[in-house]
This record gives sequence, C-alpha cells and structure tokens, in this order.
Amino acid sequence: MLEIWQQFKQNYLIKYWNPVAAVIAAGLLSAYYFGVTGTYWAVTGEFTRWGGHALQALGMDVSEWSYYKIIGMEGTVFTRIDGVMILGMFAGCISAALWANNVKWRNQPYKRRIAQALIGGALAGFGARLAMGCNLASLFTGIPQFSVHAWFFTIATALGTYIGVKVTLLPMFRVKLELKKGAAKLKETDPKQSSRRFWIGMVIFFAYLITSLYVMTHSIKLGFAMFCGLAFGLLIERAQICFTSAFRDLWVTGRAYMAKAIIFGIIVGTIGIFSYIQLGVSPKIMWAGPNAIIGGLLFGFGIVLAGGCETGWMYRSMEGQVHFMWVGLGNVIGSTYLAYVWDDISPTLALDYEKLNLLNSFGPVGGLLVNYALLILCLVAVVWWERRFLAKAKAKITATQPSCGC
Repeated sequence: MLEIWQQFKQNYLIKYWNPVAAVIAAGLLSAYYFGVTGTYWAVTGEFTRWGGHALQALGMDVSEWSYYKIIGMEGTVFTRIDGVMILGMFAGCISAALWANNVKWRNQPYKRRIAQALIGGALAGFGARLAMGCNLASLFTGIPQFSVHAWFFTIATALGTYIGVKVTLLPMFRVKLELKKGAAKLKETDPKQSSRRFWIGMVIFFAYLITSLYVMTHSIKLGFAMFCGLAFGLLIERAQICFTSAFRDLWVTGRAYMAKAIIFGIIVGTIGIFSYIQLGVSPKIMWAGPNAIIGGLLFGFGIVLAGGCETGWMYRSMEGQVHFMWVGLGNVIGSTYLAYVWDDISPTLALDYEKLNLLNSFGPVGGLLVNYALLILCLVAVVWWERRFLAKAKAKITATQPSCGC
C-alpha cells in the first residue's frame, strides 16, 4: 500500500499534469459550474467588487455607480458565489504548489518590471471589465454560452497579444542581467521540508474541501462554487495553464500546444453548456459592441506587458512569485477604475449595442453548428500558423548553413 501511495503521490500530486487533459477537464468543470450555479467561471468581476469594497472602507460611496448595479455588490467575498470560488482557486493553487514543494519567495528586483506588472495588470483589468469578461469569462464561458461579444473579445485579445509581443521585445523593455557569484549553484532539496510542505498542502486542500461539502448541505450553489474553485486552482497550477503563455508562444516561437489545448477545452465545454441551456439555464449574454473589441485589445496587450493573465498571476503568486502579486494588484486597480468611468463611456461603447446570442440568431442547432464551425476555424488557423512559422524557421536555418564545396 505504501508503494502504491508513493507512486500516486509522485505521478499525480507532485509531477506536472498534461495541459491538454487539464484544460479539457476545466472545460467540462466550467460547464457543470454553469449548470449548477447559473453563472460563469470568471474572476475579474469579483476583483472589481474587491476594489469597490476597498473604496467604501476609505469612505467613498459607490452604491450609485451603475457598474456596481450591473454586477452587484451584495454580500461579502465569503457569501458570494464568485467570491468563494476565487478563494477556492487560491486554496487549490497553494495546495498544489505545496504538494510539489514549488513554493519559494521570489522577489522582483527590477523597478521597471514592477511598473510593467502594475500597468499591464491594470490595462488587463480595465479591458476585461470593459468587455464584461476576461480570458475565462470569454473563452471558457462566453463562447460556450454563445455570446457574440466573447468572439469579438477573443479575436481582439489575440491581436492585442501580438502587438504586446512586438512592443515588449523592443530594447527599452530589456533589463540588464547581472551575474552573481554562486548563482549557478543548485540548492539541494531538504526532504523534511518537502514532506512538511506536502502535508501542509494536504491540510489546506482537505480543509477547504470539507468546508465546501458542509456548505453544500445549506446552499448547493455556494458549496459547489467552493468545490469547483478548489478544482480550478489545482488544474491551473499543476498544468501551469496560462493564456498569456499560449498566445506569446504562438507569436514568438510558433508553438501552439497550449493554444490548441484551450480550443479543445472550449469545444468540450460548449456541448455541456448547450445541454444546460436547453434544460432552461439562462446564458450570460453581453453587449457585442466596441467595448468588446477595445477591451480585448487592452486585455491582450496588458497580459503580455504584465507577463501573466488572470489564471497565470493567481497560481504564480501562490508559488511565491512577487512579480505576479503586483499583476494582481494592477488587475484590481484597473477593473475598479473601469467601474468609476463606466457611466461616461458605456453609452457610446456598450449600452447602445445588441446583446447577440448565436442560439437566438441561428436557432439552437444552427447556433451550435456556427459556434463549432468558428472553433474549428480557429483550430485550423492555429495549426496553419504553427506549421508556417516552423517552416520559415527551418528555411532560415537551411539558408544560413554553409554549402558543401564538393
């Protein structure tokens, strides 16, 4: 039994998980999350509420801000579905990181990088809330819920990340690397520390799991949100799921592994959400206006500038990477500022536009087919880009090789 436990521990709790399997699991879980709670897997809306609560603590009255009337400010982080789900994500992330002894305080020594983290995080937070959804609320929930705004946001995000990659490769964004004596020495892992951290992670995991099961006896939705958040956290940390990396790898190296995994996850999640919609659960459809396009551009540029998206900064900050804590703070600041200026910009950018639902526009079967056709088109485009990029790289290497003078 001890040998079986050690194998399970090493293969499933300590080693990183297959990203494709993890993303598909996240897609399925997000469908169940929608079906049971009636809402979608998203984080920046709750971050906006955190900003609102912070302003209230400072004496500001945000009760009349239209944006908070739209997303709701009732309750606390412990009583809202989004709140306990996000707490569950943090619990899952820290548990998984502790299991693998992957927690280490890693400070950010460069002020320029801290500024990038804050500004990029703020741009991403502002853009996400302008479009009424971040990478999760659009890719994993907006598209599977057949909202056209999510397609606008996703395409704009791809373009925004491309621009962000080109900008961040400029010399002004490079930092001078300093060689430190002894930096290359590998510090041996303390077995006792690894074991201690593993069991601390287990305590956090089971404490939140048992709490979620207990809460389910009083409120199915709230308890299930806690349970799903815990699972989401495990998935993103153990599989290192980061949408920024997916786009950045595509543009910089042509590697499309994570991008394809995300598309597969959306494809799987779509049919589950479609089933729940047919059973009467109402999808969340948002305005398909310039807000979705501008928001996507800002979000895409912001996550590349910051170095991490919503999922990326959450699990990396739990691993002790201080840079991503600054990204998270920037997210809250940017999303809260959007709530502040919403009344001034929303009539022009959002409120005057339709909330377009593919199922209403094309019928249930037609809308499902259109959504899948668009997803397959995205997959084909990603594969084409990957092959084109690699072919150009291979041709460039061949051209630089000296010819044989035989």
